[in-house]
Amino acid sequence: MKISVVSDDDNKVQALVSEDGVDWFDTKGFSTSTPLNSVLEIMRFKNNHPGKLSDMMSVATETISPVEYNNYQPQLPFKPVAYRDFMLFEEHYINVARNIVAIQSPLAARLLRAYEKLVGKPFSMLKPPKRWYQHPIYYLGNHLNFVSDGYTVAIPAYTQALDYELEIGAIICEPLKNATEDEAKKAIGGFVVFNDFSARDVQSDEMKSGFGPMKAKNFINAISNVVVTADEILPIIDTLNVTVTINGKEVARNTSAGMHFSISEAIAYASWEEQLYPGEFFGSGTIPLCTGMENGVFLHSNDSILLEIEGIGRLYNKVK
Repeated sequence: MKISVVSDDDNKVQALVSEDGVDWFDTKGFSTSTPLNSVLEIMRFKNNHPGKLSDMMSVATETISPVEYNNYQPQLPFKPVAYRDFMLFEEHYINVARNIVAIQSPLAARLLRAYEKLVGKPFSMLKPPKRWYQHPIYYLGNHLNFVSDGYTVAIPAYTQALDYELEIGAIICEPLKNATEDEAKKAIGGFVVFNDFSARDVQSDEMKSGFGPMKAKNFINAISNVVVTADEILPIIDTLNVTVTINGKEVARNTSAGMHFSISEAIAYASWEEQLYPGEFFGSGTIPLCTGMENGVFLHSNDSILLEIEGIGRLYNKVK
C-alpha cells in the first residue's frame, strides 16, 4: 500500500492511500475508530491489523470516488523524530576507498588494479575495519532538515563537491528497546527513496578530526513523497532495481543486493540499550555505484537528479 500526504489550495493537509498508485482515497472516508490522519497512524494500523485496511478500501470504493491526486500538492510525508544512517553495503565502502587511492596516487591505483586482477578479490586494506563486520555502524544526522520530491537544493557555500547517495529509507511505527531482529522487522512501517546529500570535500576533513560527519551531511536530506508499506517491500528488499539519472542521463544502475546486515538487524542493533520511538528514520547506506564518489558524476548548479528504486518509487530534485 502507498501513503501520501498532500495539501489543497487552502493548505489543508490530508493523508491519502492507494493500492496501485493510481486510485487514491482520503482516509477520512474509512469507517474506523482509530485515527488515520498521518503516515505514522496508517502504518501502525496496517501492521497491527493485516489486511483490514485493504478490505476497508475495497468497501469504500463502492461508495466513495477516488480523489484526483494531481489536484493536490504533495508534502513531506512525515517529519522524522530522529535520523540514523547506516553503512550496510561493503561494496560501497571498498569502491570509495579504491577511488580515493586513485585520486591521491594514480601510480598506486594502477598497481592496485593489477594486484586485484591477479588475486581476483579486493585488496584487504580497502575493506572496512573489523567492527564494521561485527555491528551495523551508523551516524546520527540532522532529522530537522528533510525535504521531499520537487524541492530545489541549494549548494552549501563551503563545498565544491556536492554529492548524492541513493539509499533505502525505513520508518518505524512502534517503540523499540533491546529488540530482536524479528521485533525490529515488525516495527518497520514503510519505506521511501532516500537521498543523503553530501559535501565530499568537507566530509574528508571532518572524518580525519575523529568526529563527524557534520557540515558535510547535516545541511539537507531528501525523501520521496510516497511511503510504501513494509509488507510490500520487506519480502523483496534485496532484489530491487535502482537507478540514478542526472540531467536526463542515466549514470548508475544496480540492485539492492549485498547488505551485510539486514535493515531489521541494523534497527535492532540501534535499539540496544537505547529507546527508539515511533517516527524514527533509518537509511540503509549507499547502494553501490549510486554516488558520485563511485561513478564520478557529481552535482553542479542547475543540475537535476532523479533517484528510482523499484517498488518504492522515485525522488526528483533540482540543484541551484
